[in-house]
Amino acid sequence: MGKRVIIHIRESKEELKRLYKSSRNHKSKNRIKSLQLTQENKFETRLELSKYLGVDLKTLYVWTKLYQSQGIEALLKSTSGGKHRKVVSNSLKKLLGEKLNDNTSPLQGYTDAVLWVKEELGVQVNYQTLRSFMITNFGCKLKVPRKSHYKKDEVVFEAFKKTSRTTSSNN
Repeated sequence: MGKRVIIHIRESKEELKRLYKSSRNHKSKNRIKSLQLTQENKFETRLELSKYLGVDLKTLYVWTKLYQSQGIEALLKSTSGGKHRKVVSNSLKKLLGEKLNDNTSPLQGYTDAVLWVKEELGVQVNYQTLRSFMITNFGCKLKVPRKSHYKKDEVVFEAFKKTSRTTSSNN
């Protein structure tokens, strides 16, 4: 068995309980719970505590170091996420919408769309980024039934259907 680590918790039990109840974020609640259980010496080892909380031992170690160095405010501050850049501009969205609805020269796939964007706007967009953008905004599907040719004459096709012989299984 390893050496027992003694961690000094500066906040009182009542203060931790109040923080736990007022917190709406699951991450914050889990971190406060780790402090409460550490303060109460409920578990013999940090490994048992990490298993109880459902986090990795390394995560618990990081939380402890953060609390010891910067305090409770830093521990409860959520650092996930961040500023997301907009990769596909509004002008590109408009042009893509027009191109997807164009019957004379349709896009043959997502790779074709990436090449088309690079040629038209001179912008290099990642395949996955453009693919997910097109699926989300335009309802494009990855696998669809084969489409009929865009130059096909619908009037001739209808006339063919009317004049063709139909055979039934009763004959």
